[in-house]
Amino acid sequence: MNAYEPDEPNAANEPDEMNEPDGTRGELGRYAARFAALATANVTRAYPNAPAHLLRGPEDLVEPRRHHPAFYGSYDWHSAVHMHWLLVRLLRRCPDRIRADEVTAVLDGHLTAGALAAEADYLRAHPSFERPYGWAWLLALTAECRSLPGPAGERWAEALEPAADAVCALLSEWLERATYPVRHGVHTNSAFALGLVLDSAAAAGVKGIVEPVTEAVLDWFADDRDAPVHWEPSGQDFLSPALTEAETVCRVLPEEEFARWLERFLPGVEWGAPVTVLTPPIVSDPADPQIGHLLGLILSRAAALRRLAAALPHGDPRADVLRTAARDHLAAGLPATVSGDFTGDHWLATFAALALDGPPAGEP
Repeated sequence: MNAYEPDEPNAANEPDEMNEPDGTRGELGRYAARFAALATANVTRAYPNAPAHLLRGPEDLVEPRRHHPAFYGSYDWHSAVHMHWLLVRLLRRCPDRIRADEVTAVLDGHLTAGALAAEADYLRAHPSFERPYGWAWLLALTAECRSLPGPAGERWAEALEPAADAVCALLSEWLERATYPVRHGVHTNSAFALGLVLDSAAAAGVKGIVEPVTEAVLDWFADDRDAPVHWEPSGQDFLSPALTEAETVCRVLPEEEFARWLERFLPGVEWGAPVTVLTPPIVSDPADPQIGHLLGLILSRAAALRRLAAALPHGDPRADVLRTAARDHLAAGLPATVSGDFTGDHWLATFAALALDGPPAGEP
């Protein structure tokens, strides 16, 4: 078995894929052991580290773990947060496929009340830190913990409450001041973060944030048409600006209204257009930290394309086109998720899980 192959499930534990849409949730089970081992190693790996901490003086020259006792690993803060999300997702969805005791021990060591209080304090003291991408992933992690049955999920969710509350306050304040969305395909993309928030808010216990987020989505995107898809992909995207926006809008519009919006925004999908977002991009150097972002683009597109297909009315011819494109992207992206190269290994498995298993806890 090479690094690109999923673990073979035991026959006795083989998931019933016939009852899952596209068999994709069963597919997560096939990759679960490798993803869990990868995420466990990453969240406990302090270096290499790319801190986003502003140095105000020599007293700030401290190890990243001093500022981030919970999320010090996985190269950067947001990757640490969403790799913790991945571990909790695997405990919830595939507990028989992973070393659950080991995963639980790691999470118990990180998701403590003291460590997460320090993370909450840091967020409040640095109100633009990880805005909005890391914020959204923290709410997704909180939602996943609250959705995990049993005492472990309960204690992690309780410990996360101060940080989740901090994120909600910061998010509300930001939305009051943010006149325009950020539309490019990297971390500060507004649509991706707001979509994650909409998925996670209710399950995370912060339902009050849904209304202002929904208002922002409609204000920013409801009148958009003719997305400039001929500009995609940009050379270091890991999100498609067009598909990410469409995926977020489908969360807030009724089915028929969304179908009409998508026709204006991405005309010609039923004919296989635009090929620039329906065809996996070329990744010339996966080990390059920026070019390698395109591997994440492939996987995030797969998740978005699946969701867009599901959001359309029954019998809409665009759905089959979108599902086919999603399968093509997933086949192209999965081999890179456990490559042995830390450049991609510290984050890509999270996006593979979204593509294989659907949105964060709180959604079907």
